[in-house]
Amino acid sequence: MNNTDNKKLDPITSEIIQNTLVSVCDEMFIAMRKTAMSPIIYEVLDFAVAVTNPKGELASAGAGIPAFINMCDFAVRAVLKKFDINEIKEGDIFATNDPYNGGVTHLNDVIVVLPVFHNNKLIAWTCNMAHWPDLGGITPGGISSESTEIFQEGLQLPVIKMFEEGKINQSVEDMILANTRVPQYIKGDMWAAIASVRIGEKRIKEVAIKYGLEATEEAIKQYFDYGEQSSLNALAKLPKGKFYGEDLLDDGKTIKVEITITDKEFIVNFKDNPPQNPDSNNASFDGIYVAAQMAFKNVTTMNRVANAGFFRPLKVYAEEGSMFNPRRPAAQGLYYETDIRAYDLLLKTIAQIAPDKMIAGTFASVCGTIMAGIHPDTGATFVLIEPEIGGWGASDEYDGLNGMYSTLHGDTYNTPAEVAEARNGIYVDQISLSNEDGGEGKFRGGKGIVMDYRIRSEGTMLTAFYSRSISLPWPLEGGNEGSANYIEIIKKNGDIEKISNVNGLNLSVDDIIRIHTANGAGYGEPKERERTLIESDIKNEYITLDQAIKYYNYKQS
Repeated sequence: MNNTDNKKLDPITSEIIQNTLVSVCDEMFIAMRKTAMSPIIYEVLDFAVAVTNPKGELASAGAGIPAFINMCDFAVRAVLKKFDINEIKEGDIFATNDPYNGGVTHLNDVIVVLPVFHNNKLIAWTCNMAHWPDLGGITPGGISSESTEIFQEGLQLPVIKMFEEGKINQSVEDMILANTRVPQYIKGDMWAAIASVRIGEKRIKEVAIKYGLEATEEAIKQYFDYGEQSSLNALAKLPKGKFYGEDLLDDGKTIKVEITITDKEFIVNFKDNPPQNPDSNNASFDGIYVAAQMAFKNVTTMNRVANAGFFRPLKVYAEEGSMFNPRRPAAQGLYYETDIRAYDLLLKTIAQIAPDKMIAGTFASVCGTIMAGIHPDTGATFVLIEPEIGGWGASDEYDGLNGMYSTLHGDTYNTPAEVAEARNGIYVDQISLSNEDGGEGKFRGGKGIVMDYRIRSEGTMLTAFYSRSISLPWPLEGGNEGSANYIEIIKKNGDIEKISNVNGLNLSVDDIIRIHTANGAGYGEPKERERTLIESDIKNEYITLDQAIKYYNYKQS
């Protein structure tokens, strides 16, 4: 095809280039999924890929965790800040997981970025961010609510060069593999990430050759401008002014936000919030910024592929030294529960502004469940890391969705029982929808789940932290709150302990870990629910007859 470089790029070619970049990300995503070794990546899809321009501005993205997509550009900018442009060569690959140095989240989430060159000019970056199951730390999986500083959470990679002009720094690989309990998995995940960014590099070079570098750069610029204008058009339709929101954490602390909406800006200010926690329930400012990006896109342009232009009207502030912007060396292993609290607070506040654009409160916890021990069949060390699925809130038109991942997770999936059993030393005895009260309304919240893990080997350890176990999912327009997230430890002797936070609990053969995730909250008064919907719920066993009578005043004919 002839080079299409010119001063004014036609809209058809621009659209083709943009969609090609999306396809590049899709191929990077598939490469990672097909080659990674850990179920948290190839089954759950706890990763994301993206392409940025040379400055580290998000140009395109594929499937995956939405929060991860918008974290990739922070990593690229961290590389550009640390390394002189003359030190960045073709074939180099950089990595970071340090939330204080471009890593954004916690040490398990490793971001790998590769500079793409064309005719000796830096033209783009390809990025891969994935949850590696173990990089050391005081407990298997590295995540513990008892960590008091980041040094206890595992190996830090503070924007390092993994590859130099196409050749791996063997000392880096050796250091990574020496700091994990499951090196056979981590090595596979690392090389899968490398394959992913390299295939992206190859395809972007093909785009530059096919359409010309000038046309490719112009298409990205046009789409940035399109994204900005789309957000401004959406802002024009929203109410203007200052809006306040607050929510309770399970420990009784109050978190707050102020949202200011003008014709040109959407300003999020997390002021007067609790100081950084002495444990790991903190999140970096970059992570909070990404939570705000997600909420902003929810209310403006949720159906369009993200790029940096969409977020130009967004401004975010959080006080340094707070749980939403901690100072080093604060631990951040549980960043995801802090991020989801910030994100859920934003959704709750926006629901007051535009209830037709929001659903009621969801189970709103990653419900991260970590088990580790010796596989009874193979004798190998295993580390199971499983986010759990739960109920989403209802809307003004529909019941909430059942058994979904948290709104922070996006297009992710639960690990099939067969995979969990084969790869780890456990049995999955049941998974079913919850029959607990909660989430009743004109439209009811989606159902959480009940799931049993049965232990097969002595000394298996459990670590978990579930939020929304006391402060429940919030309803809208007179609906009922959702239910709680929690765990029951059912010992072989029949003793039962109810918990939501545990670190390195030793378990024995035939002990059962019973997961309970929350029902989402309801929308509208329960008494307004249509009789046909109530009867359908009874028939499909979403609710019992007693619950129908109790909450909906149902009378049998």
